[in-house]
Amino acid sequence: MSTTPFTDLNALAAHFRNELAPTPPQAPKKFILLYAYNGTGKTRLSTAFKDIGKQAGQPDTLYFNAFTEDLFSWYNDLDGDSERYLILHPSSNFFAGLEELEMDTRIRPLLQRYADFDFRIDKVEEKDTDGKLIREKRIVRFSRDVIAGSTTTTVDNIKISRGEENIFIWCFFLAILQLAMDDDGTGPYKWVKNIYIDDPISSLDEHNAIVVANHLVQLFRDTPNQLKTVISTHHILFFNVLSNEIKNLLSTRDFPQYCLNRSRTNSGYNLVRQKADTPFFHHVASLVNLYEAAQSDKIHTHHFNTLRSILEKTAVFHGYGHFSACIKKDPKDADGILHQRFIDLLSHGKYSLYEPTEMGDETRDYFRTILYEFVKNYPFNPTLFPSPPTPAVTPASAPAPTT
Repeated sequence: MSTTPFTDLNALAAHFRNELAPTPPQAPKKFILLYAYNGTGKTRLSTAFKDIGKQAGQPDTLYFNAFTEDLFSWYNDLDGDSERYLILHPSSNFFAGLEELEMDTRIRPLLQRYADFDFRIDKVEEKDTDGKLIREKRIVRFSRDVIAGSTTTTVDNIKISRGEENIFIWCFFLAILQLAMDDDGTGPYKWVKNIYIDDPISSLDEHNAIVVANHLVQLFRDTPNQLKTVISTHHILFFNVLSNEIKNLLSTRDFPQYCLNRSRTNSGYNLVRQKADTPFFHHVASLVNLYEAAQSDKIHTHHFNTLRSILEKTAVFHGYGHFSACIKKDPKDADGILHQRFIDLLSHGKYSLYEPTEMGDETRDYFRTILYEFVKNYPFNPTLFPSPPTPAVTPASAPAPTT
């Protein structure tokens, strides 16, 4: 793994643009896949990427992020409680093809993959008290078929759930994405040169994470006009499915996959390039990082937090009630109490993730003993841990840590 520091998100956005369209010309990339925790700055990064094109005088990025959802707002008819619909933002380029491109028929087959409700897009007139036309606006009305016995009734003007609304907006975006990729340079989306997608659906269960990722890459596979694309997410499974699907699409394992972190030493950011042959499931990537830290002797107290998290996930997977079941029992400590106590105390309290404290020699030895025994006793891929560790010897007389 290689790490590149950036002073701010604008610098990182410029780096991504250069990687997709390098100057001087090199071999351009088609995809960039980015993982980052919520709160790291993914949405702000997508906005910075989009703004670079606008500042150059011409918008060139079709993007999906938290701001995309703001282009749709609800009218809930609080007085009559009968007219409920979504209002489409009237002046956004996002809706440039709405008039002539029959968006209803383009969105509907996409939506039917995920939802059981229907919709229609209407044009309504907004007038003042004197009946004078103020403006025309586009709205979306929703309906659902309700089956009772042998009778099917269509219920109109329903208020769909927040999750269903997110799915509808995502399908709306996919329909526009199809138009942009099919555009021959004469249509309403001829301005699109880049795609930036940030966390397409905020709350994905495992099934939908797989379906959405597979469907998204299928659109790229079916369309010859390959627009340059950045996809960012905080969802581990979504990232992994996308990674595998894009590798198959490109017929190569070598495309940019990154993890974005806030710097612990300044206000900047660190972009970590993932190895093409290293699985990105978070517990495996974290375990590799712990192993490298143990080998380099750069072990800090916050590594106990990560080790505890991995042990807890493994315990849950194997059906144990406590992470201590995954700790190899020391011959002189049959119940594993000492090692468990080290993890309990050093993964809580004053040992902050944001104020890393270097461990002493004896504590490092305990860390290595627990980590190396865990790696040895569970069937992780041995190629991820290529350097055989020097056996750690737990100090026989070392006292357990105290708070």
